[in-house]
Amino acid sequence: MLIERYETGKRMSQAVTYSGFVFLAGQVAIDAPGASVREQTTNILARITTLLESVGSNPTRILSATIWIADISEFEEMNIVWDAWVPSGHAPAHATVEAKLAGPEFTVEIGMIAAVGN
Repeated sequence: MLIERYETGKRMSQAVTYSGFVFLAGQVAIDAPGASVREQTTNILARITTLLESVGSNPTRILSATIWIADISEFEEMNIVWDAWVPSGHAPAHATVEAKLAGPEFTVEIGMIAAVGN
């Protein structure tokens, strides 16, 4: 089976497809560093939507999500955006954990696995 890599750089690919699945790298708010948790989450989910669509998937096809948040006290702020973005009836399995992220300008990171195609 063919492995395809998208937006590949020196260290990683932003998305990899294999056997009907897409694996997304952890996404941070590259267009909103230093912004609020809500703004960063909004930015990340827009990026994820774009990545999913570029490989023939969409948010209704998400199987699993892992969310890392720099300060767990902001969990509800992140969830306000998350809950509005997840299509009704299509909530994936997911976990949210507090973690130190790649830089202090980032407060949220989200990685996903989704199905590709129908």
